[in-house]
Amino acid sequence: MEKFNTLIIGASTNPERESFHVVKLFIKKQFPILAIGQKEGMIDSVSIQKGLPPFQDIHTITLYVGAKNQAAFYDYILQIKSKRLIFNPGAENLELFNLAVNNGIDAVNACTRTMLTVGNYDSF
Repeated sequence: MEKFNTLIIGASTNPERESFHVVKLFIKKQFPILAIGQKEGMIDSVSIQKGLPPFQDIHTITLYVGAKNQAAFYDYILQIKSKRLIFNPGAENLELFNLAVNNGIDAVNACTRTMLTVGNYDSF
């Protein structure tokens, strides 16, 4: 199966955060990933960047940021023009979901870790 670029928004170097474990799982499954977080840092070979870096060729964006903190990312997410936007548990946001769909992005409420674990993450 094709392994496409994924952007994680809300990545953290804190091993108690779900996004930390998902980054590790992406690395284990050998998926190319990029990460944005509140703080710069590294998780193994993955660099977490701050801000809104000009990434290109992103197939999927997966969110680990609560709805109340997502507004700062709306334009950024839409400008990336990814094919899919995943709202992980706790990140569900009907407003952004509808914006994504209206801009041709497949928006889904799902758990990225579960998708990777059961093997259907790349069956999009």
